[in-house]
Amino acid sequence: MSEPVVVTALFIPVEGKLDEVIAALRPAIAAVHEEEGCELYAINQHPDGTVLMIEKWTSTDLLDIHGAGPAVAALNASLEGLLARPVEVTRLAPIPAGTPMQGEL
Repeated sequence: MSEPVVVTALFIPVEGKLDEVIAALRPAIAAVHEEEGCELYAINQHPDGTVLMIEKWTSTDLLDIHGAGPAVAALNASLEGLLARPVEVTRLAPIPAGTPMQGEL
C-alpha cells in the first residue's frame, strides 16, 4: 500500500446551477464515506460560488479504486450539464507538522 493522499476537487457551476451542483454532490458524499480507505470526503462552498471538495484517503491505491468506482460514475452523470468546465482534481502529499491531530489533514 502507498502513503496517505489528500485530494482537492474544484467544481465551478454554470451560472445559476450552484444549488443543483450541491444537490448532486450530497448523495456522493454519503456513498463514498462507506468506501474502504476514505478518511475524509467533504464539500465546502467558496463565496465566489465554486465548490471545493476535500478528500483524504489512506492510500493512492484505494483512491484509484474509488476513482474507477460506481459512486464517481454516478456523480459524474448527475453533474452533466451543471459545470462550467471539467472538475479540477489535485492530489497532494500530506506534510505533517505541529501536533498529530492538528498538523495533518
